Amino acid sequence: MKLLLGISVLGLLLGCKEKKYNDFSDRVIARGAMPAVAISQDGALLLTFASGDSILSMRSGDEGKNFAPIVLVDTLKDLVGTSMRGPQIAATSAGFAMIACDKSGNIFSYTKMGTNSWRQTARINDVDTVAKEGFLGLASNGRNDLFAVWLDLRSDQRNKIFGASSTDGGRSWSKNILVYASPSGAVCDCCKPSVSVNGKNVFVMFRNNLDGNRDIYLIHSADAGSKFEPAEKMGKGSWKLDGCPMDGGGMAFDKNDVPQTVWNRKGTIYASSPGIAEKAIGSGRSCTITAVDGKNIYAWQEDGEVTVLMPNGIKKKLGKGRLPVLKALNNRQVLCVWENDNEIHRAVMTVLSSA
Repeated sequence: MKLLLGISVLGLLLGCKEKKYNDFSDRVIARGAMPAVAISQDGALLLTFASGDSILSMRSGDEGKNFAPIVLVDTLKDLVGTSMRGPQIAATSAGFAMIACDKSGNIFSYTKMGTNSWRQTARINDVDTVAKEGFLGLASNGRNDLFAVWLDLRSDQRNKIFGASSTDGGRSWSKNILVYASPSGAVCDCCKPSVSVNGKNVFVMFRNNLDGNRDIYLIHSADAGSKFEPAEKMGKGSWKLDGCPMDGGGMAFDKNDVPQTVWNRKGTIYASSPGIAEKAIGSGRSCTITAVDGKNIYAWQEDGEVTVLMPNGIKKKLGKGRLPVLKALNNRQVLCVWENDNEIHRAVMTVLSSA
C-alpha cells in the first residue's frame, strides 16, 4: 500500500465566490463534484469530493464556516465521480476513512494518517471488477467499526447489494457478504444505496426492482452485518417504472435510534420510518436527511434549486444546484453541501430551539 502525501491543489479554488456567512447563506468553497462530509469525535469536519481522477478533501475546524486548503487524497485512474457516484467518507474513533470506486468496478479504501496525509489501505471487493455501476455507501458506528455497501454484479451480471465490514477503521475489510438479491433478478441498477450503523445494528436502504416496481426497501442486521433480516418496503404506494429514477434517497437515526428515511416516488418527496406510512413533504428529487437534537431536517433538488425543510415546517431555497448532502454540526446547526456547475457549495443553518 502506498503512503499518499496530501498536497494543496491550488487552482481548484480559483474563481470561488464568497458571500457573508449567515444562516442559509451560500458560499462556493471549491471546484469539483459529488461532495460527501463527515465529522470526527473532536468536532473536525472533513469534506471529500471528486475532480477528474483526483479524490480531494478539505478540513474545517470551525463547523463549516471556513475550510483549509484542498488536500489530494489520491489520484485514482478512471475515478467514478458523477451522477451520485463518488467518494464516501465516515468518521471513526481513529480519525477518518474513505472509499472510492474506479470505472473498472473496483473499490478502494483510504485512512487519514495525519493532518494532510492519506494511505490507500485495501481493495474492498474480493471479486474483481464487480462494482461497475460505482454506487457506494459507507457508515461508521463512531468507533473503529465501518460498513460499506455497493451494487455488485458477481455470479450472474445482475446487480445485488453486497457489503463488507471493517473493525480497524478501514485498514482491512471482511469477506464480502450478500446483503440482498432481488427475486426479480436485480435491484434498481442506477440508484445509490445508503447505510447507517448504530452499535451492532446496520441498516441498508436501497431501491429495489420487484416485478417492475422501483420502490425503496430497508434491510437490517443486528450483528454488525454478518447476516440480514428480510427486507422491508418503505411506504404503502409503489412506482411502476420501466427504467431507473437514479434517486436512492437518504437515511438517518432519530433520538431513539430508529431509522428515518426520505425518498422520491413519481417526483414527490416522502418521509417514513419502518412500519409507518409515508408522508409527502415536497416535490423534487435527490433527497437527503439528517437529525439535529432529535429533529429531522430534509433537503432535495426542486426546479434546479436546493430546498431545505426545517423542523418548524419552513422551507428555504439555498441556491441553484443538485445532489445536496446534510450533516448535523451540533445540537442547533446543520451543514448542507451540494454541487452546481462543477462547484461545491455550502450553507450552515441554525435550527431554532422553538421548532
